[in-house]
Order: sequence, then C-alpha cells, then structure tokens
Amino acid sequence: MRVLIAGAGIGGLTAALSLNAAGIQAHVVEAAVEIRPLGVGLNLLPHAVRELTELGLADALAAEGIPTAELVYHDRFGSRIWSEPRGVAAGYRWPQISIHRGELQMLLLAAVRRRLGPASVRTGLAVERFDQRASEVHVALRDRVSGRLEVESADVLVGADGIHSVVRAALHPGEGPPRWNGVHMWRGLTEAEPFLTGRTMIMAGSNLSAKFVAYPISRAAELRGRAAINWVAEVRRGEGATFERESWSRRGRADDVLPHFAAWRFSWLDIPALIARAPAIYEYPMVDRDPLPSWGAGRVTLLGDAAHPMYPIGSNGASQAILDARALAFHLATASAPEAALASYEAARRPPTSALVLANRAMGPERVMAIVEQRAPQGFARIDDVLSREELEEIARAYQETAGFQIEELNNRPSWSV
Repeated sequence: MRVLIAGAGIGGLTAALSLNAAGIQAHVVEAAVEIRPLGVGLNLLPHAVRELTELGLADALAAEGIPTAELVYHDRFGSRIWSEPRGVAAGYRWPQISIHRGELQMLLLAAVRRRLGPASVRTGLAVERFDQRASEVHVALRDRVSGRLEVESADVLVGADGIHSVVRAALHPGEGPPRWNGVHMWRGLTEAEPFLTGRTMIMAGSNLSAKFVAYPISRAAELRGRAAINWVAEVRRGEGATFERESWSRRGRADDVLPHFAAWRFSWLDIPALIARAPAIYEYPMVDRDPLPSWGAGRVTLLGDAAHPMYPIGSNGASQAILDARALAFHLATASAPEAALASYEAARRPPTSALVLANRAMGPERVMAIVEQRAPQGFARIDDVLSREELEEIARAYQETAGFQIEELNNRPSWSV
C-alpha cells in the first residue's frame, strides 16, 4: 500500500512515522518550498505523548520540552481560582510536554527522513487537484519553483494540509473561510526568570474580555536556570471588527497588546514586561471551522487541522492531530481494504473531534474563568464564595471526557501500535 500525505506539519509527519512503523509505505508532499521552525509554543497532552513515545520519540521530546507539572487558573487580578496537577503528577503514565511548535516539527521531520529516507518528504509541491480511479488516487502536484505540474498515484491520499486545506476544499466545495469568534491573539516567546514552580502553566482573565496564558517550553533554558516563556495574549474585539487570514509568520506589535494588559503585574509574574521584552510578536485571529458531516470519500481522507480545526483551548490542536495519525495507521494496517480502513478511521475519530470543536467554542475548561469574571468582576477574597469545588471539578472532568484523556482510560487503553 502506498499512502500520499499532503502536508508536512505535525499531523502529516506523525502519520508518516506511524504508517512506516506499521509497515506501510508513506510519502509526504509539502507546499512550502522550505520547512522552517515557525510558530511558538504548544502543549502535548498525555494521550499524544503516549503516541509519540510508542514511536520512539520520548527521549527527544524530553530533551527539548518541559514536562508541565501543574495548570493554574487566575482572575485578571492574579488571584488563584484553582490549580490541577498535569501529566505524571496527575497520575498519567506519560507527561504533558510544553514545547516550541517549530522544534517539534523539526524533530518529527528529522525522524521521518532518518527512518523513511531523505526523499520521503518533498517540498515545494502543492496539491492542485486529485482524481479517484478504481484502485488508486491520481494527485496533480504543482511545483512552486518551476511551475511544472506532475501527477503522482497512490492507494490513499491523506489531506493533512491545514486549516486552508486544498484536499478538504475539493471534498467539500463552497465551505467558505474559517469562522472567527471575535478574539484576536498575540503570541510571543520571552526569556525570563522562572515563575511559580518553574514548570507551571498559567491562565489569567477570561475569553469574555482579555486572557493571558504563559508556560515555559525549553529544557535548554531550564538547565541554564532560566525560562523560555511562551505567552498568548487574547483580546475580544468589538462589533464590526474584521480579521486577516491567519499566518504563522504575521508580525504583531507590542504597542497593540500592552494597553490591554498594562495593569497585569502580579507578585509572581510581570505580564507587561514579558510582552515588552519579546524579541518577536505574532498575531492571529482565533478561528475554526464547523464540523464536517464526513471527512472523505473512497480512498481520500483528512487529518488534523484539515479535518477539525479548533480554537486553541484546552491544549488540543496538535494533540488531536497526533491521535488522528496514529489511528489512521492502525486502521490502514488492520482493515481488509483502503476504503474500509478510512471508513473505520473516520468513524473512530470524527465524532470525538467534532464534539471537541464545539466544546472549545463553549470555552472548554476555561469556562471557569468566565464564570468567575461574571460573578466577581472586581475580584474576590475567597474563591469558595464565587465558585464551588464541585463546579470546578465537574467542568474539568467533562472536558477530559470529551477530549479523551481520562486518566484510567488512557493508562489502560490497548496500544495502537501494530
């Protein structure tokens, strides 16, 4: 079986590694002429770290990222709402890893080229169209340097080509642009003194107005006694606001961000200083797409952001792409035919990811911060006067169930390795 993967992002590269591990031939084409380590930080939840561990990447992840020990929610005044242990500290067999998105992509790319061969990932080739025939898919690829069109055949085509997926657009024409929720995000990476435990992820404020997220992502910085702090500043825009098409490389300005967070100086973290000292700031709209009634047809399917782009809430975007990749390889290796395999893969992955897209629209576990802001807009002295422990735990439990990382279920689930 030959599988052609369109897109060399985290999902596409993990799919290539997973298929190779299952004995299936995989080849990746990427529209970008050069794959560069773009973006800032992200979190890999324990269910995704489990899958990368089974691909033999645990040591590489540990060498690059930070095993996040706790997540702490605060209001906009820096008062603690609640905290929860994460990863191994919470009882999982695998850690939660905070890591630079680009470094993760480069780590995966190096593993693909090492295991599948240097020609397994070809760049500068954009999918233009595809045609399904009786026993294969013919994919027209445009060389972005020469302009030449070439046709490649495969038994299966996987669209892992992101939120603006060409494969998705061909399968679901007329869908239109991504859906914006009115929140504008600025992201940066600032080296500073470690805060709280040094392995803490914090969220402050809420998506009702302004929210700030920060966590360390570099093991190398930690070994120097410093913290490379990934931060995300989110601000809800007013009526009539518009957004530009999102890009990993669109630069933002500190002067646009700072007015919204000028007073957010806490005893344990100076947020204006983090923003002002960032060597580069990137801006994005918070967008997703509506869940699809189907991902693919016949020998063509979708994966990751091409299948289920979601708001960056609950640290699930990259993690779900990794789960897609592993499930895809499992079903292709165990089904009787490609069409049956892709149908089983979609049946396993589309319902939970669709539910997750909708849960993230409702702010997922971050609803606790919105509730606190609504009930105590001027702050609080005791969180128990604002929100009960039972409410907090139920919100967290419900999201864990939706996202598929309940502790006992994950720890005891059979492996997808074949």
